[in-house]
Amino acid sequence: MGKVLAVCLSEAKGTAKRNVGRAEFVPDHGIQGDAHAGKWHRQVSLLSHEKIEAFRASGARVDDGAFGENLVVEGIDFSSLPVGTVFLCGDVVLEMTQIGKECHQHCAIFQTMGDCIMPREGVFARVVRGGAISAGDELRVR
Repeated sequence: MGKVLAVCLSEAKGTAKRNVGRAEFVPDHGIQGDAHAGKWHRQVSLLSHEKIEAFRASGARVDDGAFGENLVVEGIDFSSLPVGTVFLCGDVVLEMTQIGKECHQHCAIFQTMGDCIMPREGVFARVVRGGAISAGDELRVR
């Protein structure tokens, strides 16, 4: 079980996501208003708060959403779970579709720090059932 600490989105691709606190998740689409939503397998990105904190401990100054993550969750190590894992958060059901991603162009974080955790620690999911998720909500692994 984990706790959602941040719900982030960006209105345009290529811009940092920002914590909006609450968002609507649309089935087979993603987060309403997020530039990366669409009919594909990477509708929502999730990242463990603990992994972000470990990266910050190395001297990085990063805000929630800086890695492109939609959900920052405390208490779940996403990269240790298999593709197909189902997450429940209120009415929302997410199914994990991918672990990590190839980074074709190194982001500003990589250029500054020489590393970025999203390609190896971030996971992606599709929205199976929609609803709202807010910071403070409980996220469970089914």
